[in-house]
Formats: sequence, C-alpha cells, structure tokens
Amino acid sequence: MRERFPILSRLTYLNSCSQGALATEVRAAYDEYLAGWEELGSPWDLWVEKTEEARAAFARLIHAEPQDVAVTSSLSAALSALASGLDFGERSKVVLSEIEFPTVGQIWHAQEQRGARVVHTQDFESAIDEETLLVSVTHVSYRTGERLPVEEITRLAHERGALVLLDAYQSAGTLPLDVRALDVDFLAAGTVKYLLGSPGLAFLYARRALIEGIRPTATGWFADTDVFAMDDRRYAPAPTAARFQSGTPPVPSVYAGLAGLKLVEEANVERTAARIAELTDAFVAGLDRAVVTPENRGALVCVESDDAAAEVERLAARGVITSWRDRSVRVSFHFYNDERDVEAALAALQMSR
Repeated sequence: MRERFPILSRLTYLNSCSQGALATEVRAAYDEYLAGWEELGSPWDLWVEKTEEARAAFARLIHAEPQDVAVTSSLSAALSALASGLDFGERSKVVLSEIEFPTVGQIWHAQEQRGARVVHTQDFESAIDEETLLVSVTHVSYRTGERLPVEEITRLAHERGALVLLDAYQSAGTLPLDVRALDVDFLAAGTVKYLLGSPGLAFLYARRALIEGIRPTATGWFADTDVFAMDDRRYAPAPTAARFQSGTPPVPSVYAGLAGLKLVEEANVERTAARIAELTDAFVAGLDRAVVTPENRGALVCVESDDAAAEVERLAARGVITSWRDRSVRVSFHFYNDERDVEAALAALQMSR
C-alpha cells in the first residue's frame, strides 16, 4: 500500500502521531465531494448518507453498533457534549492520568464551574473512590508514547462505581479496539492521525445503557430526535449516541475520514499493530541515545533530545519528518512504513546532534 501515499516517494514520513500521510484515496474523496456539490448543488441526502457510512465504519473499527456512535467535528466537541450532560452531584470527582492531551484536561477542569473536582494521578488505586464519577484516560500518551493499562484501570473504576472514558486518538488505527473487551463506557477518537483523514471529524462511542440518562446542554440540531423536524420550540435529544452531536456535520471531512477509515480497515488493524511493533523494535534497538517511551507503548516512540525543536528541523532538512514534545523527538510508524524508513531515521538521528 506504500505507493498509495505519494509523500513516501520523496520523504521519510514518521509523523503519523500528528497527521497521517495523505493517501490518493483521501485526495480523491475530496474531489468526489466537490464534484457532487458542483453538479447537484445541495445533495443533503447524499451527505447524510456519507455521514452514516462514516459512523458505521468507525463502529466496525471499535466493535460497536452504529447507533452507539456520535459523529462530531472534533474530540473536543464530543467530550464537551458528554461533560455538559453529566451530573456532578453526590459523585463529583473526575480522575485523570498525568499524561492526558491538553483538551481533555481543559474540558474536565472547565466542569469545576459545575461542581466537578478534578484529580490528576499516577496511582489510580488510591485516587478512584466512592466519590469518583468518571475516570478519563488516554490509551497512548501523545507526549511520551506510554500505553496505559486500560483494562486494569477500567476494572478498578467499575468495582468502585465509576464510569470510564477512553481517549483513543493516539491508538485508533494502530491498536485493536474492542469496546466490549475493554469494557469502557465511552471512547473518543478522531481522524487526523492514524485514521488517515483530515481535521474536522471525530467520533464518540457511548455505552447504550447510559445514553438516555445523559442530557447534554452542549447540543445542536443534528443531536435532535428528529433532525429535519426543524422544531425550535423544544429540546428532544436523540435516543441514540447522536444526542452527543451538535450542528451541521463536517461533510468534507466526512468524505476524507471515510476514505481513511476504509484504508485502515483494508490494512487490518491487527496486522498493522504487529507490523508497527516490528518497526518500532528495530528502531529502538538501533538507537544510540535514551528512549523516553516505556516498553509498554503504542505506535509512538519519544527519543531524548537536548533541543528537540531544533533537531526536528535538522531531521526535516535531511528528509525525515518527525515532531517534538518537551525534550523529545517523536517518531511514529504506520502500516505504510518499512525498514528503509527505520534505517533513514536512525542515520538522520546520528547526524542531527
């Protein structure tokens, strides 16, 4: 499939943790959207159909039912809708790890205005108690590449009566996701990174038994029980996870996101995970400097650097595209990478100090 990503003919692209490489199918999907708009003017039936296709594709990826998935414009929009519908009453504590993405922490801290009490921890055993409403954790850290023990954290949370939200943005497409096996109550992810789409599309899974008990105040007309009733005199959220949606769907991003999801499905996530593990192990074994990422990791490896921002620029000048956070260069592999990319990255890192 490597030939379907034109950038790989020119550069060693190892920055899927920031943005997946552009595939010919994704570019063609944008052309399809523009052609339909030009030819038909306002083909809303088609655009809604495409949105439902994207919903179903993401549901298959995480082994859920489409009705349990909301289609949103970003993970931030999805979590804001969810948070706005939670009751921070008798249980008011929200427990987060120490390595969450900023938007996740910011959204939960915003709920402090509504009575939430937010705790960041490395010790979930001590932090999760009878006052905990929700445990919100990342699957793979954007900052360190660490993979958290989701099953263990979820078991502990449920034993103590708390809900669990999994941020799978840095794992979706590279690690198998099964909401039934993981037993999480909510799962959110978007298409920018390993799902190979463009910005503007994300998804939120919600456990069906919980949906009707959550009434978001962050809402919009595509969260309504009857979208095209066009009724502005009442609030009637959909009985499905669609109640976590908001306004007009991000139609161009839906086209691109659906194309990306189809590529991920074709590549097969189980095979992708195994291939990434091979490439990552080879990369780590060849390094001559410290690795920040623990052995329990996702597709992202963080390499220690004295000046990470400057080093990323030097690597780019040598045709190796990476990114940085804190004092680390971030290197991430996907199914379209191969051993040549590993060798190029190692050689460039040796020369970039």
